[in-house]
Amino acid sequence: MSTAPDRPTAPGPTLADKAAATSGSDTWHSAEVGDTLRSLHLSDGPHGVRAQPDGGDHLGIGTSLPATCFPPAVGLGATWNPGLVRRVGRALGTEASSMGVDVLLGPGMNIKRSPLCGRNFEYVSEDPHVTARIAAALVEGVQSRGVGACVKHFAANNQETDRMRVSADVDERTLREIYLPAFEEVVRATEPAMVMCSYNRINGVYASQDPWLLTTLLREEWGFEGAVVSDWGAVVDRVEAVRAGLDLEMPPSGTDHRITEAVERGDLDESVLDTVVARLRHVQGRVSTDASRPPRHDEHDALAREAAREAMVLLRNEGNVLPLAPEHTVAVIGEFARTPRYQGGGSSHVVPTRVTSALDAFAEARPEGVRFAPGFTLDGDTAQAGALAEEAVGVAREADTAVLFLGLPDLAESEGYDRSDIDLPADQVDLLARVREVSDRVVVVLSNGGVVSVGDWDRDTDAVLEAWLLGQAGGAAVVDVLTGAYAPSGRLTETVPLRLSDHPSYLNFPGEYGHVRYGEGVFVGYRYFDTLGVPVAYPFGHGLTYTAFEYTDLEVAAAGEHTWNVSCTVTNTGGRAGQEVVQLYTGVEQRYPTRPGHELRGFEKVELEPGASARVELALTGRDLSTWDPVHHRWSLAGGEYTVAVGASSRDLRLTGSLTTAGDRFTPALSKASTIAEWRSHPVGGPVLEELRKGMEGLDELPPEVLGMAGSMPLGTLSTFGLGVTEEDLDQLVTAVEGERQNAIERGEITG
Repeated sequence: MSTAPDRPTAPGPTLADKAAATSGSDTWHSAEVGDTLRSLHLSDGPHGVRAQPDGGDHLGIGTSLPATCFPPAVGLGATWNPGLVRRVGRALGTEASSMGVDVLLGPGMNIKRSPLCGRNFEYVSEDPHVTARIAAALVEGVQSRGVGACVKHFAANNQETDRMRVSADVDERTLREIYLPAFEEVVRATEPAMVMCSYNRINGVYASQDPWLLTTLLREEWGFEGAVVSDWGAVVDRVEAVRAGLDLEMPPSGTDHRITEAVERGDLDESVLDTVVARLRHVQGRVSTDASRPPRHDEHDALAREAAREAMVLLRNEGNVLPLAPEHTVAVIGEFARTPRYQGGGSSHVVPTRVTSALDAFAEARPEGVRFAPGFTLDGDTAQAGALAEEAVGVAREADTAVLFLGLPDLAESEGYDRSDIDLPADQVDLLARVREVSDRVVVVLSNGGVVSVGDWDRDTDAVLEAWLLGQAGGAAVVDVLTGAYAPSGRLTETVPLRLSDHPSYLNFPGEYGHVRYGEGVFVGYRYFDTLGVPVAYPFGHGLTYTAFEYTDLEVAAAGEHTWNVSCTVTNTGGRAGQEVVQLYTGVEQRYPTRPGHELRGFEKVELEPGASARVELALTGRDLSTWDPVHHRWSLAGGEYTVAVGASSRDLRLTGSLTTAGDRFTPALSKASTIAEWRSHPVGGPVLEELRKGMEGLDELPPEVLGMAGSMPLGTLSTFGLGVTEEDLDQLVTAVEGERQNAIERGEITG
C-alpha cells in the first residue's frame, strides 16, 4: 500500500502583499494578492454606472461607458417610494454587473444641512429617516444583483468648501440624532459591501483615520463586516488610517512601504493587515458579476421615466391650471426645455444611453405642435438677453398657456464647490415677469439640484412644478405630468425657505479658518423652521397632486414594550386616481425647546382610485421617541406623553393623537457633584434626601422658593453652609443611595 506525497502548501501572503492589499492597484481597482485576493472593480455611481474604459482616471468625467442615467438622489428621495427606488437599484446592479463592476460607489447619504451645498443633488434629504429609507432601498436593489454597494460619505460631509481639510465641529448628540442615524440604519438593515469615509475632519480628526468612527462605532457598535474605502485622495496618514480601521486607500498613492516599515519597526501590528485582508476577502465573496449578460437599456429607460415622474413636486397650482387643458395652445419657453439639465456635475456624471428633452416630448404628445422660444442662454450671455426675452414674450402672447422652463445652469452647482446663493438667475426672473404681463396662465418648471428661492417670483405664476434633475428620461416625464397623463406625487425632502438668511445654517456655513461649527445642533431644516414657527415658502413633505385626500380614524395602539402601531384611513375624495404620502410625526411638550417640536418617524405612499380608501399602518418604536444622552453615551427614552400626528406635510398635519410611556426607567448614579434638583428628582435618591431635609433643624420648613433656588447647587455644598452636614455624612449618603440603586436595578424596578 502506498500513500501519495503531501501536496505542497502555497505560501500565504507576505508582509509586502498585505501592505499592497490596503491600497488600490489603479484608479478603479483594488490590488490582487496571489491566490488570496482578486482585484475588485469599483465604479462611481450612484444614479448610473460611470465605468471608464481601460481603467480610466478619476477626472475622466464624460468619458465613461454609456449607462442609464436615472434621477439623482434629489429626485429619488422626492419620490418617497422605497419600492420604486429598490427597482432602480436592481437596474443599476444589473448594468454594473454587465460592465464587470464589483462595487458601485453609492448611495450618497449625507444630510442636506444647508441649501448651499454644491453636492445636494447627490443627497436625499435634510431628514435622516427619509434618507435611511431611500438609501436602504437602493442598496438592497443593487446588492440583489451580486454587486456591492458602497454607502458614502461617512460622516458629516455636508459641504464642498474646503472639503478635504475642514473640521466639522459637531456635538455628540447632534451627530447621533441627525448625521449618523441613516448610516446606522442602512448598515444594520442592508449590510452594504463597503462604506466610504469622507474627506473632512470631524471635531479635528480626519475621518479616514478616526478609530472611534471606523472601528468603535461602525464595527463594534453597528456590526459592520464589510470594508471601509477612502474617498479618492482622502488618506492623509497611511499608517494611522489602517490602524484606525481603513481597509482600502483609493486611488493608490504609492506609499505601501510606509505600511511595511511601520510593521517592521513595531509601530503597527501585522495582525491589523491580516484583518484588512480578511475583510476584503469577505467583500469579494459577496460579489459576483456577469459581464456576459447585456443590459436592458430600453427597459431601464422606461424605469427612469417612471422614477422621474414620481420625483416631481407640484408646489403650486392656482385655479387648477395643471394639467394643461387639451384645447389650450401652449408656448414652451426656456432653453432647459430644449437642452435639459438632467444631472449634476462631478464624479457622478453619467454618459446616458439616450436623452429626451421636454420639447421633443411635447412634439410627440401634441402632434399639432407647440411654439418654442429659448428665452435665455445657459451661459448667461447678457448680449442676447433682450432679443431672446422679446421673442419669448411674443410667443407667450399668442398662446393660452405659457410654460417656462427655468433653473440653474450646470456651473451653478457641482461637486467641489458650494453655491453662494439660492436665487434663480436674474435674467430668468425678469423673463418670467415680462411673460406674466402678457399671459393669463403661467406655469414654471424648475431644473435644479438644490432648492431655489421662489418667494420673489412665484406670485407671477399659476403653477410651479419642481422638477429637480430627473435623469435621461426627465423630459418625457415632465410632459407626462404637465399634460395629465400622470399625476404628480413627489414630496419635498427639504424645506424651501423664503430667504437664505432664514435658514438655521446661515450663520455657520461654510465656516472659516478650517472649521465649520454646526451651531444649529439638532435643529436642522424643518426641525428649526417648525419649532420656531418661521415662515417658509414651502414646508418639508409638501407636494400637491391632481386630486384630494381625506384623513380619518387615527388610532395609536401599543404593540409591545416600547412599540406602537399608528394607523389611519386615507380616502381619495377627488375625481381621478392619485398617490398620497402619509407622514407620521412625533413630538413632546417641553418647557425649554431642547428637542424639535416634531420629527418625521414614518411614511407610506399609497395609490388610490377616486372614492377608494386605504388603511395605512405605521410602526413606532421607543428609539423613535428617544434622544441621545451625551453624558451617559446612550439613547434615552424619557417617560411621559408624546404627540403623534399624521398628515400631508410637516405643516399639514390632519390628525393628532398621543401615547404615554413609562420610558426606559434609566436611573443614573448620584454623586456629591449632582445638584440638589437632580437628587430630588431621582427615584432612589429623592426620598432619601427628603428624609435628610426633614431631620435637619431649620431645613424642614424651608419655603418652596428657597428649595428652588438651591436646586442648581451641587449636593457637596451642603457641607459648607454650617448646617451640621459633613463631607463624611455626604459620602455615606452617596454610598447608601448607590447601594439601593443597584438593588432596584436587580429587582427590575429601574435600569442603569
